[in-house]
Amino acid sequence: MNEFIGAAFAFPTAMFSVLLVAVVGYWVVVVVGALDVGSLDASGESGGDGGGMLSVAGLGGVPITVTISFLTAIGWFASLAAGALVHGAFAPAVVLIVALGVAWLVTRLAVLALRRLFTPAQAPSRADFLGRSCVIRTGTVTLTFGQAEVTVEDGSSAIVQVRQAGDGGLRAGSAAYIYGYDDPGEFFWVVEDPLTLA
Repeated sequence: MNEFIGAAFAFPTAMFSVLLVAVVGYWVVVVVGALDVGSLDASGESGGDGGGMLSVAGLGGVPITVTISFLTAIGWFASLAAGALVHGAFAPAVVLIVALGVAWLVTRLAVLALRRLFTPAQAPSRADFLGRSCVIRTGTVTLTFGQAEVTVEDGSSAIVQVRQAGDGGLRAGSAAYIYGYDDPGEFFWVVEDPLTLA
């Protein structure tokens, strides 16, 4: 036990040991519920908080707290194992470089696997509705009034404001085709769905 403690607090492992205590403390606070996983970071993509540097190193795309935790834990283990294996045959600086390299490599692989979990789902945009069929939900559609329900590829639907130029036969339950969007009025232009016309 004394040998383990001595190795854990010998250079270069001691650097990782101090960081590891901070990381474990952080995750204990997260588990207790006082902090959120991303509360101290961001997406790992912004440059102001160190995320830009991590992205350049190929470690972006997940919260910085997760990346730093992996780097610290793996660096600590690699430094401890390398120090025990070489028994002082190499300079501590060499052990540090090897530990950092192993930590970067393993963390890079972990980040690649975890990116899918931290990638936010893209919210549908107005452009997703253009060229789609919709179902009229109001009694009629005019130049100043109308609503329709449109479904996007992921299966979600939305009620949108629609308008029709001229007089048409769009009534509740009619199928319509969305062909344009009016930015100032925040509504979609629709016509009778050509697929439903005889």
